[in-house]
Amino acid sequence: MFKLIKVSFLCFLLLCFQTKSYATVAYLNLDTLISKSNIGKTALEKINDLDKQNIENLKKKNEVLKDLESKIKAKKNIISDEAFMMEIEELKKKINEFTKDKNEIVKNFNEFKAKELDNVFNQITPIIETYMKDNSITVLLDTKNIFMGKIEADLTDKILILINKELN
Repeated sequence: MFKLIKVSFLCFLLLCFQTKSYATVAYLNLDTLISKSNIGKTALEKINDLDKQNIENLKKKNEVLKDLESKIKAKKNIISDEAFMMEIEELKKKINEFTKDKNEIVKNFNEFKAKELDNVFNQITPIIETYMKDNSITVLLDTKNIFMGKIEADLTDKILILINKELN
């Protein structure tokens, strides 16, 4: 009987003192923030310019190698087999150098890109944090991780305006 009273009392307390936890959840599109904010546009411009420059340099080096290969093929019947094999070996060395250079360029480009984007995020993060604090937002998600949500919970445009305003 005493157990029944304890359980009844516990149930009564649980029903009387319901606790409610409200976490304000919102989302934004980080890709849009980067592509449309002034600071993001500048960073993307630098990244694209370096990418175009790298591609152009690699195309020029590739053309030089193709020209060298065609010259060696044209000499095949004119020069001795030993001289031909030496030129082929020299071409292989140049192709290996080209591959190493290309890999180094790609590595440097990826480092530059990461550095530029980190710089953008370092500058916009305090603005977003302040907005979250001022508007009592507990969780902020990227739209890539959202299946469905209310339009009112999308803060992309509001935060984009703040970023452009504060980071002229």
